[in-house]
Amino acid sequence: MKLLVSVARQQMTVFDDHGVVLCEYPVSTGKAGVGEVSGSFQTPRGQHLIRAKIGAYQPENTVFVRRRPTGEIWTPALAEQFPGRDWILTRILWLSGCEPGRNRLACVDTMRRYVYIHGSPDCAEMGIPGSHGCIRMRNADIIELFDQVPCFTEVEITED
Repeated sequence: MKLLVSVARQQMTVFDDHGVVLCEYPVSTGKAGVGEVSGSFQTPRGQHLIRAKIGAYQPENTVFVRRRPTGEIWTPALAEQFPGRDWILTRILWLSGCEPGRNRLACVDTMRRYVYIHGSPDCAEMGIPGSHGCIRMRNADIIELFDQVPCFTEVEITED
């Protein structure tokens, strides 16, 4: 299995081991565009792996901070209490770069930048850049994907 994230199309395509398309999902990548440098809030390009899967069996809309469930469930009322908060919900697929000097090690390390594929509030728009560098998905989509992909699944993030 392999995931291909197209930043230009704001879409994730899931392939089986033979290159056959299994499904596609709308996503939202970094509002600041693409880039690998720590602190840039950009989505890193290149070859990655899913290094960790976090949130199995948590309820939909579970709020995560530093990869831990906070005990909160996202609601519009909670969002009003914390305007501007970067909501990481439901499930997390933590990415690790595979290309030293590009997206691994030093100031370009995807994993140390805490770049994830994760769920988002239902009101978050998909199909347009809007994240702080992560790859946002609808909650139902991240649950479906989470259950399909094992750790160490390849993830390629491209600009096209």
